[in-house]
Amino acid sequence: MGPKTMRATLNHPKPFFDYFALTKPRVTLMVVLTALFGFYLGAQGEMDFILLFHTLLGTALVAGGTSALNQYFERDLDAKMLRTRHRPLPARRLTPGAALAFGVSISVLGIVYLIMLVNALTGLLAAITLISYVFLYTPLKQKSSLSTIIGAIPGALPPMGGWTAVRNEIGVEAWILFAILFLWQLPHFLAIAWIYRDDYARGGFRMLTVIDPEGGSAGRQIIANCIALLSVSLLPTLIGLTGIVYFVTALLLGLAFLSAGIGVIVSRNVAAAQRLMRASLVYLPALLGVMAWDKTF
Repeated sequence: MGPKTMRATLNHPKPFFDYFALTKPRVTLMVVLTALFGFYLGAQGEMDFILLFHTLLGTALVAGGTSALNQYFERDLDAKMLRTRHRPLPARRLTPGAALAFGVSISVLGIVYLIMLVNALTGLLAAITLISYVFLYTPLKQKSSLSTIIGAIPGALPPMGGWTAVRNEIGVEAWILFAILFLWQLPHFLAIAWIYRDDYARGGFRMLTVIDPEGGSAGRQIIANCIALLSVSLLPTLIGLTGIVYFVTALLLGLAFLSAGIGVIVSRNVAAAQRLMRASLVYLPALLGVMAWDKTF
């Protein structure tokens, strides 16, 4: 970070809070919690809390750096959107150079930290998360509605990283965790894209709800992914990872989530999309919480 960048940053009275905002704290917290969940599920016997600390700290650094780099590349588009125009870069409270240096620094630090203090496999997964989010998902948002599917890949890797931190291998259980997070994200983010489709159109993002404003394509994808999620969410019991309490809970939660998805394709309005988004925010922590409580080892 050069002197000019430093001066531009320090002229703002509270740059710390803007750097903190670059990390998207709520998103980073969710990433850390899903990594914690994967770690807990993978743990056998006594929890290694020192290893857990290293895993969560490294994961948080990479997640925060990834968010900062995403905002660096999308700063001009964010300035056009009502929802994002007050972020540090479009509001010019931080310089692009400062944000880039910050994002690169903590991302690289996090990956190296995981490799050195956890294991190489977990560090590799963190690197894949960074690369796929920043260099695949971020530019694709302006070109194709497939960006939502691509973006769900890095979003589904943190629980797998938590698992590999403790097991140092990617077993079938880790793939099931990945699949649950992957499939959950699609209805969740399609609901958000529906709610803010005018804003996304203003920013130049090629979301499915922008290119098909009638909502038929988004509705069909929501239903398909809710059904797939319901099916995959039952697998932990079938492979012996969880007991019958989880199975029944996953079935009921999945049916309720599917019902909210059906409401979107029937009503095709913002209110239905808001109900689906709220349902998604209840579904995931409830499912993962019961899975953690009912694990069989």
